[in-house]
Amino acid sequence: MSLSDATRQTEPRAGSLRLVELFVDNIVWAILAITLLAFCLFIPGYGQTGIFLNIVEQSAFVGILSVGLSIAIISGQIDLSIESTMALAAMATAVLVSSSAAGFGWTPQPLWLVVPGSLLVALCVGLAVGSFNAFLVIRLKLNAFIATLGSYILFRGAVVALSGGKTVFGLPSPLRAVALSKVLGVPLLAWVTVAVFLAFTFILTKTPFGRYVYLVGGNPVAPFRAGIRVRSVSAAAFLLSAVLAAFAGWLLATRTSGATPNLGIGMLFEAFAAVVIGGVSLKGGEGKLSGVVAGVLLLSSIRTAVNLLMLQPHYTQMIQGGLVIAAMLLDSAKHSIRSRYL
Repeated sequence: MSLSDATRQTEPRAGSLRLVELFVDNIVWAILAITLLAFCLFIPGYGQTGIFLNIVEQSAFVGILSVGLSIAIISGQIDLSIESTMALAAMATAVLVSSSAAGFGWTPQPLWLVVPGSLLVALCVGLAVGSFNAFLVIRLKLNAFIATLGSYILFRGAVVALSGGKTVFGLPSPLRAVALSKVLGVPLLAWVTVAVFLAFTFILTKTPFGRYVYLVGGNPVAPFRAGIRVRSVSAAAFLLSAVLAAFAGWLLATRTSGATPNLGIGMLFEAFAAVVIGGVSLKGGEGKLSGVVAGVLLLSSIRTAVNLLMLQPHYTQMIQGGLVIAAMLLDSAKHSIRSRYL
């Protein structure tokens, strides 16, 4: 057999493998399309433009959480404290600027300065939490799962302590405008979420830091031998995860015009499910934010369908639990497909 004959025989197989890989990488988008089509056909009123805009807007907070969690997991780590970080940043924002009895009522002049000022406070909360997690995991070499689970409990308690267990409400009008504003008929929160996804997609795919994140998550020994500062990359992943969670908390505070001690309960599990459904491997070193977008939208569309059908809260909890299990099964199935056909 000549070399040209062998090449011609391998070309169809190579093409088939590329199709399998394309299907594996984009299966979540197919699931999202089928789900939306089914909901539009069988749930009255689901296909309205307002419903879809609501889905996108409600995806903002879990979406931004998912970006940070994705970075942590791709780098070979995990951050279970993002929900508490978000709640703590939201509560810090509310306590700083709220006009209620539980707030300090900070009112700078001009009043619009309350927007960058409160955002800076929220981001500082994220930096503090991220630094704490990085110290525990990178410096003290604690297990990331256990360490960040402890941080989750610790900072959830800090939210209650900061507010005295009370709801803090009454944010200034410039902060409310952030949540209520629309650009081209689309909520500003949706545009902000899109910008976050695009920015970090660029960072992960087009910058040296992004390549290091994938390399460290896939095999931390090889990058270390190549001179890459593995510990610095891992620490940066924790910082980004916490800062993005704090940013989501700040946005959530503007959306709700305050904060409650139990703010954001359940969002960690939604973010985790979205990340895994979106194709980010729990083994690290693999995943794309484009898939995470589809995972977030899928969860939001299902939540909206549950609300329209007026199901009881326990059904929502059952569905969310099933989605987490399905996400794990999907991750395992994708690895089996890759190992068998690719």
